Amino acid sequence: MPAKRIVIIDDEASSGHKTGSLLEDAGYIPVFVRASSEALQNLNGKVVFDALILDIKGNGALGLELLRRILQLYPDSAVVVISALEDIRVAITAIKAGAYDYLLKPLRTEELLNTVQAAVEHREHGRQLTQERQNLENLVAARTELLRRAITDLERSYDITLEALGNALDLKDAETEGHSKRVTAYAIVLARAMRIDPAEVKIIARGAYLHDIGKMAIPDAILSKPGKLDPAEQAIMREHCLRGYTILKKIPFLEKASEIVFSHQEHFDGSGYSRGLKGEEIPLGARIFAVADALDAITSDRPYRKAQPFANARREIERCSGTQFDPAIVRVFQSLPDQLWEDLRTEVNHPKMSIAVDVPETLRNR
Repeated sequence: MPAKRIVIIDDEASSGHKTGSLLEDAGYIPVFVRASSEALQNLNGKVVFDALILDIKGNGALGLELLRRILQLYPDSAVVVISALEDIRVAITAIKAGAYDYLLKPLRTEELLNTVQAAVEHREHGRQLTQERQNLENLVAARTELLRRAITDLERSYDITLEALGNALDLKDAETEGHSKRVTAYAIVLARAMRIDPAEVKIIARGAYLHDIGKMAIPDAILSKPGKLDPAEQAIMREHCLRGYTILKKIPFLEKASEIVFSHQEHFDGSGYSRGLKGEEIPLGARIFAVADALDAITSDRPYRKAQPFANARREIERCSGTQFDPAIVRVFQSLPDQLWEDLRTEVNHPKMSIAVDVPETLRNR
C-alpha cells in the first residue's frame, strides 16, 4: 500500500516537525503547514492527504475557527486535534465541530500513531462509502433511464393500438374518417390552454380519439342508413356511448379514457345522454371534448350541408354556453384565434399525419 500522507498544521515549526518525525518513523509521509491566515490557501487544492493533525494553542479560539474552515473545505476529512489545553470545553467543541479525535499533550507516541491509523482508516472507509453511494446513484440513474425508455416504448405501443382501433372504426363508418384525429387535436389544444396536467391531457386525447368506438357494436343498417333514424333506431344509436365504455374499461391503460367515451354526449345542463349528467358531474375531459366535437362538426361537410367557417362555429358554441357546453371551457375556446384551429385542421388532415395524441410540433405552443 502507498504511504499515507498526513498534513500537520502548527504555528510552531519545531513542534510540527517533531510530530512529523514520529509519523515518518512509522511509515507515513508528513506534510507540514504553518498555522496562519494563509494556511488554508496553501493547503486548498495543492495537497492531497489521508488525515490531518491540527495543533491548537492559546485559548483555542483561533484553532477552533481554523478547524471549522478546514472541515468546510474538506467535509469528508479526518482531523485529529492535539493541544496542551486541558479545558474539556475546547475538546467538546472540537468534536462537535467535526474533529475525528482530540489528544492532549504531551503526546505519547503509541497513542498518536494509533489515533492517526484509526483516522486514516476512518477516512478510507468514508471514501469507500462515497464511492459506493456514487456507484449506486449511477446505477439508479441508468436503470431509471432504461425504465423511462421502456415506458416511452410502451406508451408508443399503446398509441399504435389506439390507431388500429380508430382505423377499424373508419372501415365501418366512413363518416368518422378524419373526424377522430381532428377532434383529438382540438381537445388537446383546449386542455393545454387550460393548463391541465400533461398526464391528464393524454387521457383526454385517448378518450377523444376513441369516443365513437362503441359504434362498432351498432348494426350496419342503422349506422349506414342514409335517411333520418326513427325513435327506435335513435335509441340503439345512443347505446354507442355505453358500448364504447364497456369495450375500453377492460383495457387498463384506457380505463380512465373510457369515462370520457361514456360521457361524451352529456350536456352541461343535464339534457344529454347516456346518464343525464349535469355540470361538473360530467368528467372534465368529456366537457372539453364536447366543445372540440362541436367545432369539428360545424366546420366539416355533412350530407345535409356544407362545412361552415370557424367564425360560425365560434358563434354557435358561444350561443350554447351554459346549456350544451361548460361556460369556463367556452371562455378558453373563445380566447384562441380562428387561425389556430384552421392551421391545426390543415395539419391533421395531412395524409401522413398519425393520430393526434401528439399535437403537431408547429402548433404545440400556441
